[in-house]
Amino acid sequence: MAGSGAFVELLEEDVYKYYFDGEWRKSASGKSVSIINPTTRKPQYKVQACTQEEVNKIMETSKVAQKAWAKTPLWKRAELLHRAAVLLKEHKNPIAECLVKEIAKPAKDAVTEVVRSGDLVSYCAEEGVRILGEGKFLVSDSFPGNDRNKLCLTSKIPLGIVLAIPPFNYPVNLAVSKIAPALIAGNSVVLKPPTQGAVAALHMVHCFHLAGFPKGLISCVTGKGSEIGDFLTMHPGVNCISFTGGDTGIAISKKAGMVPLQMELGGKDACIILEDADIDLAAANVVKGGFSYSGQRCTAVKVVLVMESVADALVEKVKAKVAKMTVGPPEENCDITPVVTESSANYIEGLVMDAKQKGATFCQEYKREGNLIWPLLLDHVRPDMRLAWEEPFGPVLPVIRITTVEEGIHHCNASNFGLQGCIFTRDINKAMMISDAMETGTVQINSAPARGPDHFPFQGLRDSGIGSQGITNSISMMTKVKSTVINLPTPSYTMG
Repeated sequence: MAGSGAFVELLEEDVYKYYFDGEWRKSASGKSVSIINPTTRKPQYKVQACTQEEVNKIMETSKVAQKAWAKTPLWKRAELLHRAAVLLKEHKNPIAECLVKEIAKPAKDAVTEVVRSGDLVSYCAEEGVRILGEGKFLVSDSFPGNDRNKLCLTSKIPLGIVLAIPPFNYPVNLAVSKIAPALIAGNSVVLKPPTQGAVAALHMVHCFHLAGFPKGLISCVTGKGSEIGDFLTMHPGVNCISFTGGDTGIAISKKAGMVPLQMELGGKDACIILEDADIDLAAANVVKGGFSYSGQRCTAVKVVLVMESVADALVEKVKAKVAKMTVGPPEENCDITPVVTESSANYIEGLVMDAKQKGATFCQEYKREGNLIWPLLLDHVRPDMRLAWEEPFGPVLPVIRITTVEEGIHHCNASNFGLQGCIFTRDINKAMMISDAMETGTVQINSAPARGPDHFPFQGLRDSGIGSQGITNSISMMTKVKSTVINLPTPSYTMG
């Protein structure tokens, strides 16, 4: 069950340990949490079920470690991050193996996720040195009624302890996108990985451990959400929460105290296809956007809003591409692999059955075996169907036919989500006008929605989130501005 030899210290009697104060430890609870392999639907790994008392100890240690880390020179912090990036890439295969078994990510995509994570950490080290190495200098005589007798120096200082909660679908990449900015900015990090993806996250943390970060600066706590979830997010020791996931984020934001929140939640990313669009390009992006990683991405295309005059052509092209997709286990690099849990598969099925009952056109036969759902395109979906509004997080894509562009924009903006959207047209003026009208954090022109490159700003409106991500924005969000004002004596005479 274990990964490579380098990871042997993480395991004891087939249970993965949690990470605290620079050491791998067993929980005093004596209990563990099982991780079910989505493909076999059998237990694959076990992780510690940590207690609230252990969380308290982690917070105390993190606070002490952070104070020393804040005094560590920027170049030194960057050096350690570069080392962690190299180690992540060196260990890409065992980490990817965990992703295949825990979240049924196709093997090649799993390796790509780890490499991308290493790149993100390196870029973050460089960008952090640039951003944080600059202060600001203000003089008082720039404001009416003031003389030049006050000087203001501003700098960015760390917040303290950052609680990082990544989702199952990118448990490594979306963990480092929180950890690296937090560390370069001088914060300490407490990572609570998702259950599905926890072992990949522990292996990733091990790379930071091997890089030689100070003890206590990074902790990784595993366990039951019911036991330690609210306890972590409402803990008085936490100074910032960075969360990626679904509805849970809304509950966290309501319960969290006066701390900065960075929330990236769900999406119902709309794809608007105009009459003058390159239909081949649109079809290729609809398939890529709708079905890559079995649609389990917040930036997946979740609804296609296509002009009636080109709808038949688009649907035929998409159907032809879907027919060529391979369906099966992630080990074989299939295009469509099992969704993460049985409850996810049941939820997706509920949306499909609702659409069937209300008369949607099935472009393929609905087929499911266990957690594996075959790719499905549903045409003639109407606004009274749940699938028009709810996020399936699976390989099921609704097509809504529209007669005006306004209709498409209205549907996009009527959603309670507003993460990303995309437009296919050859007319740049139309594209810009529609982009302005779409109430989403990002609009892609002539491409499917995507989170990266990882230094681009990434944010959502309404229920899709709070704040903005992307390396630069995350570093800024995980710091606060400190001003020091120097008051000079007022000269009693004018210098001649």
